[in-house]
Amino acid sequence: MAFVCLSNKVSEKSFTSIENRFITKYMPVLEPVAVKVYLYAIYVAKNSVLNITIADLAKALNISEEEAVKYFEYLEEFELVNVTSYNPFEILICDCENVSGTPKKYNPEKYADFTKGAQLLIKGRMISTNEFREYFYLLEEYGFEQNALFMIIAYCVNLKGDNIRFQYVKKVAKSFADEGAITCDRVNEKLSSYTTSTPALIKIFKQAGINRQPDLDDDKLYKKWVNEFLFDDNAIVTAAKCYKAKNSEKLDLALTELYTNRKIDAKEIEDFCANKNSIYLTTIEIAKNLSIYMQNSAPYVENYTNVWVNYGYSLNSLIKISKYCFKSGKKDFNEMNAFILDMLNDGVVDDGAVDEVIQKIEADELLIKKILTACGLSRKIINWDKENLRRWRDCGFNNDIILQAATLSCGKSNPTAYMNGILSAWKSSGIYSVDKLSQITSASVESGKKWDKAAIESHYSALRHSAEERADNALNVALKDEIYAEIRKELNSLTIKLAFAELDDQNKAEQINKKIDLLKSKADQRLAYLGIDKNSFTPKYSCKFCNDTGYDKNGRACTCLKKLLGE
Repeated sequence: MAFVCLSNKVSEKSFTSIENRFITKYMPVLEPVAVKVYLYAIYVAKNSVLNITIADLAKALNISEEEAVKYFEYLEEFELVNVTSYNPFEILICDCENVSGTPKKYNPEKYADFTKGAQLLIKGRMISTNEFREYFYLLEEYGFEQNALFMIIAYCVNLKGDNIRFQYVKKVAKSFADEGAITCDRVNEKLSSYTTSTPALIKIFKQAGINRQPDLDDDKLYKKWVNEFLFDDNAIVTAAKCYKAKNSEKLDLALTELYTNRKIDAKEIEDFCANKNSIYLTTIEIAKNLSIYMQNSAPYVENYTNVWVNYGYSLNSLIKISKYCFKSGKKDFNEMNAFILDMLNDGVVDDGAVDEVIQKIEADELLIKKILTACGLSRKIINWDKENLRRWRDCGFNNDIILQAATLSCGKSNPTAYMNGILSAWKSSGIYSVDKLSQITSASVESGKKWDKAAIESHYSALRHSAEERADNALNVALKDEIYAEIRKELNSLTIKLAFAELDDQNKAEQINKKIDLLKSKADQRLAYLGIDKNSFTPKYSCKFCNDTGYDKNGRACTCLKKLLGE
C-alpha cells in the first residue's frame, strides 16, 4: 500500500495542482513562509474568479503586506515568479526549471579548485552540495570561465556580505551571461563600467532614503534614467521623495511616468506631483460630466487629462469643456479630445479664450435652433447647419436678416435651399440688414394709399394659404390609401437618411438615391391607379414668378405687387 492515499470524499473535492518539480527541488530549500506564499499565489491564480490583492494574501497568511512583497522578491530569485508591477503589485508565476527527479550529475574532481575558491570567498556560511551543483551548472551550461565566476561571486559578497545567498549570485551571473560577459575580460569590463556610476547611485540612495548598496540592476536603471530619460541626479532624488519610492523598482516606475508626461526638471516634477491628485479628481469629474463609467481612471489620466494639461489647458477649463461636450452630443473622451485639438489648432488655450469660444458656439447653436424653427423644421442641428451659418455671416448678413430669410422659407419643400436663394438675391441687391430691407419695401409701396405693408403681407398670406391648403387637401386624399401612405412614409425616411449620407458617404448616398427613385416610380404607379394627379400636391400659386410672396427671387417687388399697387 502507498505511503499516502486519498479518501473518496477528498477525491471528489476541488484541488489546486502544483508542479512535482516544485516539491522535489524547491520546497526542501525554501523558507517555510515563502512556501506558504507560493502555494497561496498558485491557489489565487487557478481560481481567477477570486478578486484577491497582495493585501488580501498578506492578511490570509497573517503577515504584513511588506513581508509578502519581500517573499515574492525572494521567490523571484529562485525564478519561481516574476514581479511584473509594483503599483498595483502583480506577479507572473513561472515554471519550475530544470529538475525532474534526480538533478544532473557533475564530476566533483573537475571542479575541486573551484569549490575551494568559492568557499574562500563566501566565508559566512558553508556552501551546500546543491549550491555547488548550481555553480557547476552555470560553468557548464552558460560557459563561464571559473575565474570570471569567481569575480562575480566576489562582487556579490562585497555588495551583500559574506553570507550572500546563492539565489542572488545566480541572478547576477545570468544577467552577465545575457550580455555575453562570461570571460574574465568581459566581466571585468562590465564591473568597471558599473563602478563609474556607483558614487552617484550611493548619493541618490542616501538622499532618497533607500537603505542598501546599489547593485548592477540599479546601475542598468540609472543609465536608463540619465542617458535615455535625460534626468539629472537632483531630479531623480526629487522624484524618489515625491513618490516616496523606497526601492529602485518603484523609483523606475515613477521616473517612467514622469518621462511619459515630459516632466524632467526637478521643479516640473514637484509641480506635477502637487497637481497629480487634482488631475485624478478632475478626470473623474470629466467622466461624470460626459456620463461615462470608469473602472480605472489611470488610463484616462495618462492618455487624455495629462496630455490636455501639457497642452496648457487648466483643470477648470477642462471641466467646462466636458460640460459643453455632453450638451452638444460629444459624450466620450475621444470626441472631447477632437474638440480640444480643434481649439488648440486655432490657438485657443487660456481660460478666457476657452470661455469665449464655448459661449460663441452655444450662442450660434441657439441661433441655428431658432432658424430651423422659423423654417418649420424640428430636427437636430447637424454640421451642415453650422457651415451654412458661417457662410451667411461671411457674406455679411446679421442674425436678424438671416432669421427673416428663415421665416420667408417656412413651408417650402427645401427651406434651407430656399433661404440660400433669398440671401443670395439680397446680397446681389446689397441688402444685409432688416433695416435696409424695410427701406426698400417702404419705397416700393410708397405710392399706395390704402395698401400699407401689413395689408400687403395679409393679402399675399391669404393667397399662399389658399394654394397650400388645396395642395394639402389633395395629398391627404392620397394618404388615405394605405399602400400609398406606406410608400410615402418610407420615402420621407430615406430622404432624411440621404441628407446625412451626402455629408459623409457618397457611395451610400448613391444607393439611397436608387431606392428613392424606385419608390417614386411605385408611388406614381399607385397614384395613377387611384386616379390622382401628383402635381396637385404642389401649391398652385396665383403668381408663378413670386409664389404669392410679392417679391421675386432677387428681393425686388414682383409684377403682381406692382399691379396690385397700381389698382
